[in-house]
Amino acid sequence: MKDTLIKMNTSDNVAVALINLKAGDTIFCDGSEIKILTDTKAKHKVALKNFKSGDHIIMYGILVGAATANIEKGTVLTTENVKHQSKKVSGKTETLGWQAPNVEKWKHKTFLGYHRTDGQVGTDNVWLFFPLVFCENRNIEILKDIFEKELLQQEESPHQLLLRSLVQGESAKTEKNRSSTKVLNNIDVKFITHAGGCGGIRQDSESLAKLLAGYINNPNVAGATVLSLGCQNLQIDLLKNAIASINPNLDKPVLIFEQQQMGTIDQMLSTVIKESFTAIKKANAIERKPAPLSKLKIGLECGGSDGFSGISANPTLGMVSDMIVALNGTAVLAEFPELCGVEQELVNRCVQDKDIEKFLELMQAFEKSVVNAGSGFDMNPSPGNIKDGLITDAMKSAGAAKKGGTSPIEAVLDYGEYLSKSGLNLLCTPGNDVESTTALVGAGANMVLFTTGLGTPTGNPIAPIVKVSSNTELAQKMPDIIDMDTGAVIRGEKTIYEMASEMLDFIIDVASGKTITKAKLLGQNDFIPWKRGVSL
Repeated sequence: MKDTLIKMNTSDNVAVALINLKAGDTIFCDGSEIKILTDTKAKHKVALKNFKSGDHIIMYGILVGAATANIEKGTVLTTENVKHQSKKVSGKTETLGWQAPNVEKWKHKTFLGYHRTDGQVGTDNVWLFFPLVFCENRNIEILKDIFEKELLQQEESPHQLLLRSLVQGESAKTEKNRSSTKVLNNIDVKFITHAGGCGGIRQDSESLAKLLAGYINNPNVAGATVLSLGCQNLQIDLLKNAIASINPNLDKPVLIFEQQQMGTIDQMLSTVIKESFTAIKKANAIERKPAPLSKLKIGLECGGSDGFSGISANPTLGMVSDMIVALNGTAVLAEFPELCGVEQELVNRCVQDKDIEKFLELMQAFEKSVVNAGSGFDMNPSPGNIKDGLITDAMKSAGAAKKGGTSPIEAVLDYGEYLSKSGLNLLCTPGNDVESTTALVGAGANMVLFTTGLGTPTGNPIAPIVKVSSNTELAQKMPDIIDMDTGAVIRGEKTIYEMASEMLDFIIDVASGKTITKAKLLGQNDFIPWKRGVSL
């Protein structure tokens, strides 16, 4: 009989249910027979031994929790009988070797990208509009409406037609739409707004300046239009200094307009439109050219995770990460609250001692700030995570960290720092999906792979976001947001390597502009900076 429970590591004392189990079922796991004592939904964990209160819960070979009551073998683990617990780490205990995956098939492959003068290569070509302060959000929105109407003659959505029919009558629903025609075919024009730039601590404005500088320097961006009010904390010089610290020789066009120096809104907007359109037309002349896969910088993200994420989707991303690294490319693992419990493995994979110290200091400072706010990393799993079997932060982290594969860690970056080394990097970000994705792109990622088990509709204004489902049920239920389905791994139809090989081919097509992600088709352009401080 086929196993209906799966152990993630030979030393584990719990296993994951692959299907719904009923009390009284006799099932098999790792060749052993187990009688199920409680109804257990797929994705949840079952005790493989009798636990006493205080005993350690081991999954993925690491400590992920502790029993808070006696748990009989065959019983489902819940928040009522298990609590978060993780191992404390002080330094490196061993140096882990790495066996790179076979990438012979892709060694001479290329993608069609946008080459920048600093050597970076974009997977997209974007002109970006953004404000330095929230006071300019309205002007950005006005510009967005103007440019989108003229540069992209979009068809009216079914929802627009529905409302029109409700207002004007059913016959209005059949009126002819405008056809969708792009005036400029080789560039996208995107707009972002935010709630920062003033009113908080100065450090938040400095952090936002670094993030925005990273977006300008990102290889997917051809140039930018920036609106400043004039009196805000995030001064123009702060942005310029942030750009210079990342790339002192940046030669992209960056147009900056300060409202308090320009007179009326009409005068400013007229100037912005004229100068921006001239620059956008020049950027439209940049064309895709072949680039080696070593120019790929892949962000690794998860959101709306379920109990299968750490079995199918995340390990697949981990294998893709290892493949990219083996091809001399770059991968970035973020979400520090979701690395709680796996610090020892990550520390042992760090190449340099200074990165070990930096990683542990960032983790400790982050956790301290959370505790000072009256919470803790143990509060990280969301209600959706818990409902689908991720009942402790360490359990969630153990699966989430699989996105980073097994390659050596070449660098550790704080929030706002920009990628400078190929190989696997760690980036300090929150676990919040959009805040973390926003930061990955600000660090220079030209594409983000985003796993989900429950479904997360989000995207980014300048980088393709590839959505990867952990299970086929989700892919079938929400096909409009899912790009790839790893459910075949759960069913035993494909290995992690086979699934990752398909994904790498898919990534190359996306990077070349041959395949458009669902997030881009849906116009999902989310941008949320991480606000670490308080408002003043």
